[in-house]
Amino acid sequence: MSDHLFAYTPHMSLLGKLFPETLFPRKLSAEAEQRLRLAQARAEEAIVRTHVENALHFVDTLAPEVRYERALDIYVREMSIPDPLASVIATRALVALGEALVPTVSDANTDVLTMPRMRLDDAAERRRLA
Repeated sequence: MSDHLFAYTPHMSLLGKLFPETLFPRKLSAEAEQRLRLAQARAEEAIVRTHVENALHFVDTLAPEVRYERALDIYVREMSIPDPLASVIATRALVALGEALVPTVSDANTDVLTMPRMRLDDAAERRRLA
């Protein structure tokens, strides 16, 4: 493993860009570096999860006028999300949209086509339950 603080990932992390190694002049202990990496991973996952929730809200809001693919493109562009992160966010949002549209095995036996539910309040509901 390299002596660089953020060298564990193949790409420069979001926090690595915000806090370059020069801000940490002394080398951290192995334990402190491990805790830092775990905290960084948790923070990056929270950022991705929040972007996906907001992207889905954006898709729902623009649904009457704009198709979901275009709405995701607009969200990524307007939020200036860099390419590797943008791909992750778009993929996760598409998975969530697909889960809402693809019937489950128990639903496949019915002939009624149901519309996907709105996801506007999902984030607030998850925070309330946490």
